[in-house]
Amino acid sequence: MEVVTTHVNADFDTIASMVAAHKLYPDAVLVLPGSQEEMVKGFLLQSAFYALEVRRAKEIDLSRVTRLVLVDIRNSSRIGVFAEVAMRPGVDIHIYDHHPDEEADLRGSVEVIRPVGSTTTILVEILKERGIPVTPDEATVMMLGIYEDTGSLIFPSTTVSDYLAAAHLLSCGANLGAVSDILAKDLTSEQISLLYDLIQGSRSYNIHGVEVVIAEARREEYVGDLAVLVHKLRDMEAANVLFAICQMGDRVVIVGRSRRPEVDAGAVMREFGGGGHAYAASANIKDATVFQVKEKILLVLSDKVIPRRTAADIMAAPARCADAESTVEEVHQQLTRFNINALPVLRGGETAGIITRQIVEKALFHGLGAEKAAEYMNSDFESVEPGEGIERVQEIILGKNQRLIPVLSGGQVAGVITRTGLLRFLHGVRELPPPDAGENIPEAGLVARQKNVAHLIRERLPEEVVDLLRSAGTVAERIGMSAYVVGGFVRDLVMRIDNLDVDIVIEGDGIEFAEAFARENPCRVRPHHKFGTAVLIFPGGFKIDVATARVEYYLKPAALPTVEYSSIKQDMYRRDFTINTLAVRLNPQTFGELIDFYSAQRDIKERALRVLHSLSFVEDPSRILRALRFERRFGFIVGKHTLNLIRNAVRLDLIGRLPKPRLFGELELILREQDPVAILRRLGELGIGPSIHPKIALDRKQLSLLGDTSEVLVWFSLLFLEEKVEKWGVLFLSLLDPLSTEEAIAYAAELGVGRRAREWVRISRYEADVPIQRLLTSRAVSRKMIFDCFNPLPNEVILYMMAKTKHADIKRYISLYFTQLKNVRPQVTGKDLLSLGYVPGPDFRRILDEILERKFTGELKTKAAEMSFILSHFPQKQGRS
Repeated sequence: MEVVTTHVNADFDTIASMVAAHKLYPDAVLVLPGSQEEMVKGFLLQSAFYALEVRRAKEIDLSRVTRLVLVDIRNSSRIGVFAEVAMRPGVDIHIYDHHPDEEADLRGSVEVIRPVGSTTTILVEILKERGIPVTPDEATVMMLGIYEDTGSLIFPSTTVSDYLAAAHLLSCGANLGAVSDILAKDLTSEQISLLYDLIQGSRSYNIHGVEVVIAEARREEYVGDLAVLVHKLRDMEAANVLFAICQMGDRVVIVGRSRRPEVDAGAVMREFGGGGHAYAASANIKDATVFQVKEKILLVLSDKVIPRRTAADIMAAPARCADAESTVEEVHQQLTRFNINALPVLRGGETAGIITRQIVEKALFHGLGAEKAAEYMNSDFESVEPGEGIERVQEIILGKNQRLIPVLSGGQVAGVITRTGLLRFLHGVRELPPPDAGENIPEAGLVARQKNVAHLIRERLPEEVVDLLRSAGTVAERIGMSAYVVGGFVRDLVMRIDNLDVDIVIEGDGIEFAEAFARENPCRVRPHHKFGTAVLIFPGGFKIDVATARVEYYLKPAALPTVEYSSIKQDMYRRDFTINTLAVRLNPQTFGELIDFYSAQRDIKERALRVLHSLSFVEDPSRILRALRFERRFGFIVGKHTLNLIRNAVRLDLIGRLPKPRLFGELELILREQDPVAILRRLGELGIGPSIHPKIALDRKQLSLLGDTSEVLVWFSLLFLEEKVEKWGVLFLSLLDPLSTEEAIAYAAELGVGRRAREWVRISRYEADVPIQRLLTSRAVSRKMIFDCFNPLPNEVILYMMAKTKHADIKRYISLYFTQLKNVRPQVTGKDLLSLGYVPGPDFRRILDEILERKFTGELKTKAAEMSFILSHFPQKQGRS
């Protein structure tokens, strides 16, 4: 048996959907799983459509159901007894729905789920596509469903598809007069009384800047069509967000309506076991009081309501401003330096006008570079205060075509809002144009796409680190600053990679924040006043780096940047790649809010590495090495445009212009990666080797040595020895292998490597060959000889020798040294020899060497055996003189 059913408390959209679905499944039985709204109930009783034999669930044998067609629902918690049927093996489920996804959603063999205004629209489209005729009466019922769920096609959820479906139904003979009469039915005396009580029981709450009206009433008996009353109450109270709570007998009915994007009524109702859309939803609760429900709604709203956005939320701050006395040429340099397109112009500290790049460039074209910028600024402009709503911003930018708005606080410029910033806010999930299309990403006015990752922070970080992050936000809030955790830490958090390298950026003064934080937490501060940074050092060695939000610009290619304090938006813009531009707010009210100005989430999802602008590698060529390192580490692909920029930078030999210590810093990080040889091979493919040093070709021969070195290091790690080795150092020796001895030693010094690494280079060139020649030329090689040859050398040099040598015997000797000889030592000590009466001197060494030789052969295994050996083989030294 086939059954078409829907959710309990059916409305007109569900009934209309059932009628439409019956035309697709003509042999199916229409079954209502539970109650209906009063208007729907009256319609079914008075309409000819009750002849369709719409049955109740108890009237059919549920065990015979083989196919379940669900319309306007897929949440198993809202289909009554049919939830058990849906879970039964062998039951075929077909779903037609327009509601958002929920955790309890069923899955079907047929699923038609579209974000339109009503489910009826989906089914009408299918009927139209298949050419199935619809009678005028059927069209009228279907029109009822569309009109009810879309508010007669004026709700924000209404789509083009709803209009087209309604037009098709009109062409089929739908009676709009009948639709209007049914939907505009007069209220009964009970409904009027209930509406009055709801009005009297209404109270307004300000939740995160959003005005929410909650109305409550109580009735002993059930009163139908509460949704209709809520619509009327919303219009009468001019409420954008309204929740009506009504006790009816033993249950509480909640109806929610929202016309604000900050409040998702459906999400709120799902917390009560109900459901619906962002703009309209409901729930039924048993065994609860109005007071209990109201208190829970307030708690849920506090968690669910997105804070109302104001000018302060989307402005870029601090604002870059031009002085009225500046020349046009000076303003042009400022626009270029900070990569922005418009500036407020100040005269005597007050905003006098706005000047744009377009005007500046035209003035330069006409030879007016030496003229005052104030002569060409636009002095007819509007401004806003930080607390003004987005609506006012929208009116100025879109209505008055003003591309930049100064945000004034106490008459001073606190920030600016750009046209691009507003549009990105209004279309919050819109993708930014990919940088790999060859476009720069403008910083000014960017508004981030946001979601909350507080749950990820709690799940993936140790509790003590979570507490420190919350404390950082609390301290920043108290001293009037904003705190963010940023960079690789956030990137890895989103990618579910462990990383406790915490970097905090402060909009304000990073050092002042660090000192305030240290007064309330067990840590000490190491400030760096020159850079506005600090390190928080905790007991046990855990550290948090703190920086002041800043912007960087480069006076020439590959130079160190000039730094100025700025905003989190501009701070993120100075980063190397989009994937490293994520930030998470730490201040209490917005804790865990993920900020994504430059499509980092998109690039992480697409596994793409992209720079933020086309001059990125010109400004800092070290980013090339970092890009190839990240490409291998994360399994990403360098974007097409970014790869072209790398090739151009290599052609210009920009890496060769880097200060050598900075170059070595990036090389060391590459050599410390899990698969450094693959990264070096990629460098070779792009011709980067000679930029490191003219003799480092990273060609087949050198990559072969590097590959052998990597294999040796893998072998060494599999020995599970307690011996430590700096694997990067072994690879570094192989990287310098093509250089002559003098060149390698000089280049290591030029790179600024540490003293130990420079010593490895010296030993590998001057001392390593001696033991090899000794071993190769000796007629008999003993274990003691092998030990004596290798023991004076650092492990790093020995492993480099093992990778480089072509002699199998040398490889075997080194293997024997590490696995059996290196940690062999006599158990007797100098004190033991003194206790036996031996006089300190050269004989001490001869005795210990002899013991070591016998231990290598396995003759002496215990300390007692060693003592006995000494007494029997060196008797002439016994006794004190």
